[in-house]
Amino acid sequence: MAKYFDVHPDNPQPRAIGQVVDLVRDGALIAYPTDSCYALGCQLGNRDGLERIRRIRQLDDKHHFTLVCREFAQLGQFVHIDNAVFRSIKAVTPGSYTFILPATKEVPRQMLHQKKKTVGVRIPDHTTTQALLAALGEPMLSSTLLLPGEEDPLTQGWEIKDRLDPDLDAVVDSGDCGAEPTTVIDFSDGAPEVVRVGAGNPAPFE
Repeated sequence: MAKYFDVHPDNPQPRAIGQVVDLVRDGALIAYPTDSCYALGCQLGNRDGLERIRRIRQLDDKHHFTLVCREFAQLGQFVHIDNAVFRSIKAVTPGSYTFILPATKEVPRQMLHQKKKTVGVRIPDHTTTQALLAALGEPMLSSTLLLPGEEDPLTQGWEIKDRLDPDLDAVVDSGDCGAEPTTVIDFSDGAPEVVRVGAGNPAPFE
């Protein structure tokens, strides 16, 4: 049975955040809120957690998993980013965007797009997410909580627990955080390509 944490959206309780982070470090798969919608997350390098996300969402090996980072400074360890791309991304982060970039060798192979060797990265503008990442001290492997055959993500923590309880280890509920996934911008070839229009304004990249 998944543990349920009712976390204040503006003032996350440090004790609850600490308990969730301990679970993540022990290999847990969690559902947690972001600035766009709820997401699935686990510790970077947690191969079992990654495969559980694949099963829940029925994903193939072409899917881009995302590294959710606390701050811009963390990106350089995991993705190759030149000055022009750096400026473009920095202008809109933190925010509801996922950026696809060439990965460094620090990214676990299982996370990569198998042909392009790219990975998604994002910096959410959400208090609870930021508190989790600060306590964890490193980026988290993540994927939008969008179930197979459904057009919209789940928007309520209690609903996620009801529907996915056997498949998750913990649910972090900070209330409704929206139903629109991130806007996805692909920088694989240097120039920005808008892959998906979501919660972030795509205009700066069009």
